[in-house]
Amino acid sequence: MEFKPVFPFEPISSDVFPEGPQWIAQVKWDGVRVLTYFDGNEARLYNRKLNERTLHYPEITDIRSYCHADSVILDGEVIALGTDGKPSFYEVMRRDGLRRMEKVPQIQKTVPITYMVFDILYLNGEWVTTFPLRERQALLHKMITPNAHIQCVEDFTQPEALYNVVEAQGMEGIIMKDLSSTYVVNGKDQRWRKKKYYRDLIAGVGGVTLRNSIVNSLLLGLFDQEGRFWYIGHAGTGRLTQEDWRNLTERVKPLVTEHMPFANLPPRTADTWWLKPELTVKIVYAEWKEGHSLRQPSIQGFVDIPAEQCRLEPQEKRE
Repeated sequence: MEFKPVFPFEPISSDVFPEGPQWIAQVKWDGVRVLTYFDGNEARLYNRKLNERTLHYPEITDIRSYCHADSVILDGEVIALGTDGKPSFYEVMRRDGLRRMEKVPQIQKTVPITYMVFDILYLNGEWVTTFPLRERQALLHKMITPNAHIQCVEDFTQPEALYNVVEAQGMEGIIMKDLSSTYVVNGKDQRWRKKKYYRDLIAGVGGVTLRNSIVNSLLLGLFDQEGRFWYIGHAGTGRLTQEDWRNLTERVKPLVTEHMPFANLPPRTADTWWLKPELTVKIVYAEWKEGHSLRQPSIQGFVDIPAEQCRLEPQEKRE
């Protein structure tokens, strides 16, 4: 049989720690959501936007090395660690954004990944999405043998205590799950909740500024419901290296346009190249200020998401 990729179950944003013995919490890993589909013959990988990633992560496609199932669909997060030992979105995007697959063996050595598996949707010819989470987890732990690249996500019974640890470590946040919850494909409801320590969003790039002929900052924007592209801030700091900036300079040249794409005028336009808003980037920021402006935006990495999906909505809907 051949699996058709599905959109995964998503948590909603919440600032409340739920109470009750049915609730567990997990670390929210700052990586790339990946579902693994194994039909008994081959394994294929797809991200949450249904873009294939099979060739990017051979550590995961070697499924018989860690999973004892005749057929299975797994849900998890691919992470890579930074120099500080914490999950780094920038590092994992060096793997996920790779376009020349012949470089995979080389980057496997420089950017090792771990697949943090937290759910199972299908097992040995049967969909298990209607099973409660506690039963799906039991099946998952029975089927998975962890190794250097594959781990099962750990549960914690005190969400607030876990959040305090995550906050102290400067990590992304936590996910809180009801152990009685079923798995809703292409669904999102309060039985899964997320509480973030820091705020982030995916934005389109509508322009760049340059210094000494090298791009040194991005002009960010989001689309409204009418399709207008609104400027929300500049970002020139973050995880990009000097080599990244040089490569970006060449990458944006085909997107240069004479027409400013924004519906509103950015405050600084000197030495700016306007771009067709096709590139998208993950941004971490300190605050969403009145007037659609980000405070202290920081670049985490470029992502493979269509720019038109970057929407100007209330922040609680975007997180």
